[in-house]
Amino acid sequence: MKTLLADDHPLMREGVRQVLVQLEPQVEIIDAHDYPSLFAQTAAHADLDLALVDLNMPGFVGMQGIVQFRSRFPDIPLVVLSASESPHDIQSALEAGALGYIPKAAPTAVMLAALRQVLAGDIYVPNCLGSSNGLHASAPADFATLQHSGLTARQLEVARLLAQGSANKAIAGMLDMSESTVKVHIAAIFRVFGVTNRTEAVLAIQRLIQSP
Repeated sequence: MKTLLADDHPLMREGVRQVLVQLEPQVEIIDAHDYPSLFAQTAAHADLDLALVDLNMPGFVGMQGIVQFRSRFPDIPLVVLSASESPHDIQSALEAGALGYIPKAAPTAVMLAALRQVLAGDIYVPNCLGSSNGLHASAPADFATLQHSGLTARQLEVARLLAQGSANKAIAGMLDMSESTVKVHIAAIFRVFGVTNRTEAVLAIQRLIQSP
């Protein structure tokens, strides 16, 4: 696994490096210390499996760096590492295209689980945004409002599991359908909500079911 680790604090990079070794002993880690070096290293290593990026580094303020990264490198999975646990920052990062948001205060076990979840194709949302266990995207129990969204009954079932952070394979197993059928339903969900990826779909579903 080839991972780019971007943080302007060397001690933080060293700590995360120890976590990444637990995730994959043969991990290759590329360091960056600010947004210019992040962009340069990413351009030089097109085969990256993952980018772990500090939210606030020299070069860009706030969410601008994340937006720029997603614009320049849309195919590289991005996970934000940040000292901030602000729900606004978390949701903004996910809406900008991050596949996960890990607070720097998170225990090693949580960070490992979060990274495994993202590498498996899911989205990681920390419990400070409302997730019950920190390992899945938050999803309130009441999905009644989804029934008025225009989704079919089968699409509603897929949407519920999608909002809980389930991967396509898991959804297929739970609903007794093929993964290709799950993909068809997810594509339909994207069209209904006017979104283009899983992160946007989960956030759209959450906004709908949390609305008064």
